[in-house]
Amino acid sequence: MRRAWNAWRWLWIVLAIPATMAAGQPIKLGELNSYKTFPAFLEPYRKGMELVIEEINRGGGLLGRQVELVIRDDNGNAGDAVRVAEELITREKADILIGTFSSAVGLAVADLAKQRRVLFIRYTFRLRPSTYMQTAMLIPDAAKLGKRRWAIVYPDYEYGKSATAAFKQQMIALQAGVEFVEIGVPLGKIDAGPVVQAMQDAKPDAIFSSLFAVDLAKFVREGEVRGLFKGRPVFNLLGGEPEYLDPLKDEAPAGWYVTGYPWSAIATPEHKRFLDAYQGKYKDYPRQGSVVGYSAVMSAAAAIRKARSTSTEKLVDAMQGLAVDTP
Repeated sequence: MRRAWNAWRWLWIVLAIPATMAAGQPIKLGELNSYKTFPAFLEPYRKGMELVIEEINRGGGLLGRQVELVIRDDNGNAGDAVRVAEELITREKADILIGTFSSAVGLAVADLAKQRRVLFIRYTFRLRPSTYMQTAMLIPDAAKLGKRRWAIVYPDYEYGKSATAAFKQQMIALQAGVEFVEIGVPLGKIDAGPVVQAMQDAKPDAIFSSLFAVDLAKFVREGEVRGLFKGRPVFNLLGGEPEYLDPLKDEAPAGWYVTGYPWSAIATPEHKRFLDAYQGKYKDYPRQGSVVGYSAVMSAAAAIRKARSTSTEKLVDAMQGLAVDTP
């Protein structure tokens, strides 16, 4: 899949940092993420990064230098993320920062960029599709159903709020008279029984959810037990990603509308090469996180090759409009 880079704010950010290029010293990629908080996504993500770095170094590295990955856990906390980002910048002398899972954490790191006047918006690039874009993938099917009353459940932080706003905005543009009932839940702490009951009481015609990970699993189980999904179309923003679908096993709902990563059905040459390499190294199939980690490092490497430098300004210029053939 060919990706073009655009300047953006947060989520899978790549931040260029001023660094003195020294012959023979490795190019350091500083990576911060919520490994303990979201292991289902981020352990495959780590494997994807390690795979592509191994491939790069086996091929001679970048600019004649080996690539080194320095990883820190931000604990899914904005304050910790700022602290470890500072550590990667000042102590580890990272050439490029990549990472962040949660939008709240990504925004905090982007704010640090602004404060430091080194890592400003100009120095932040987004890899994954935006929440608006992912929502737009589901909207044509949602609007086609002509359902009037929608119940929306979302994790109550930036990502969930953005997904809800995007869904409402796009549905209103396509369908007159549509109504919404919204329920926000604390990230990772859904009390599924009362949430499902409240949605049933709202008597919706259809459901839109941006829940993921443990919240999604609990919602699915409780919704099935109470019959919430019976006779109602359900749209879930991330429900087709293996990280969140596979743990449900036989409880995985049938007939939902989702975005995701059907790793066994993608037949492009780039994906086949990645799939063979990943399965050969790890004896396991890739997840969405695997592709994101691999693609993040691929993109950083492509920028360094194009810039022929780790200089901040040269990297920023190189990444503007950069296209990369990712899996």
